[in-house]
This record gives sequence, structure tokens and C-alpha cells, in this order.
Amino acid sequence: MEHLENMFSEIDSVKDKISNFTHISFSVFYHDVIYDASSRINEEKSAEFAKLKLQKLNLNSDCIEKISEQIIATKAHQQSIDRDTNYLLDADLSILGKDLETYIDYTKKIRKEYSIYPDLLYKPGRKNVLKHFLALENIFKTEDFREKYEVRARENIRFEIDRL
Repeated sequence: MEHLENMFSEIDSVKDKISNFTHISFSVFYHDVIYDASSRINEEKSAEFAKLKLQKLNLNSDCIEKISEQIIATKAHQQSIDRDTNYLLDADLSILGKDLETYIDYTKKIRKEYSIYPDLLYKPGRKNVLKHFLALENIFKTEDFREKYEVRARENIRFEIDRL
């Protein structure tokens, strides 16, 4: 719930730059509705779940398809041609750029989520993920989030890598 609350707060802060706030709100709400740390298809399952629920709300099929695409985009976090999707992706990663205390708390929660894996497996895997972010030219897709979080996110990630 904290993650959703943070994402809605982040999206709300750029609401005037989002072309379809309804779509992105549904995408935020449903993007992690199916979450299993050992699964590689959480986003697809979440998108399918969202489709079923949104059809019951009689949302039109174009809207449902757009929301589904946005949810699936949270899997790879690649730059999108769709500006709203980029804001969704940045809101999803915004925790990386929070103050150090908040970031450390987040890393503890991530470790708990992946507690099924021993340190021998978790630490190298986590390091690879973190190094991937550092290798990107920009972690955040939008100028708004880059200005707000890019520098701090990189500092936080380096801090975590040094402690793994």
C-alpha cells in the first residue's frame, strides 16, 4: 500500500502533464496487483487481471488496452513513446531517489519480499539490477523526475551496492 500511496502522490505532482489521468490511475492501481517474487510474469498477470476488472466497469476496449500496455511497461522500464507511460515508470522508480533513510527502509522491504532466496543468490542478483540502473544514461524517463530524483537515486544505489 505504501508503494501505491507513493506512486499516486508522485503522479499527482505532475498531473497537469499527464494526458489521461484516468488511464494512469488505473495503471498505478493494478500494476502490482499480482506479485510473486519468484515469478517472471507478474506484470502480464496484473494486466490480465486489470482487463477483467475494467471490462466489468464497462471501460471501452481502447482504454483497457492502453492500461494493459502501461502495466506491462513496468516490467522492463524502457523509454516509451507515450509520455504518460514514462510518468508511470518514473513514479514506479521514484523510491530510488528518496532520502537515504526512506531508501534503506525500502531495501529492507525488498529483501523481505525476496526472503525465499538465500544471500548467496539474492546479493549478486540485486547487485546486477542496481548496476543496470547505474549503467543507464538516465534512470528516469521524464525531465521532471530526473531533476527531482536522478542524482539522489544514483547515490542511493551506489550506497546499497557498497553494502551488498
